[in-house]
Amino acid sequence: MNKLITEELIDERLEAKGFGEKQVNEEGLAKESVLKHYGVEFTDRFDDNADFYVYEESTADGYSVWVATHDTNKICINENVYYYDHQLSDALKDHIKYCNGYDEFREKIYVEDIEAGFIDDAVEELFVYVAERLEEEIINELIDEGYVQD
Repeated sequence: MNKLITEELIDERLEAKGFGEKQVNEEGLAKESVLKHYGVEFTDRFDDNADFYVYEESTADGYSVWVATHDTNKICINENVYYYDHQLSDALKDHIKYCNGYDEFREKIYVEDIEAGFIDDAVEELFVYVAERLEEEIINELIDEGYVQD
């Protein structure tokens, strides 16, 4: 009798890796899983030791703009400055996705407003991205273990 790959079996293994239904249903766990997976931590304490910075600035005529940069001393207007804060989620997501953080040497990201919605948006998208990749890996592992797909 062949062993079947089921959604429950996949989810059990996803949960063990931090990316299953349990984590989907609890925002704090999902965020924790993403930050651990990418070796990232957020801080709202500004210092020169951060690897990436996201903060609000004011223009000379009083408008708010947002900056997302690796180096606060070299800001490129067309690459690092955003007129709308909802665009910051893509900048943050891309930085996290391609950073070099890991458990022992976490990538530190300064975010002026640690509760900002763009953080949750970026983390949610990264959670889905990682979960999809892990699901593919798990299915391949199960096939290697003699399981068959329905």
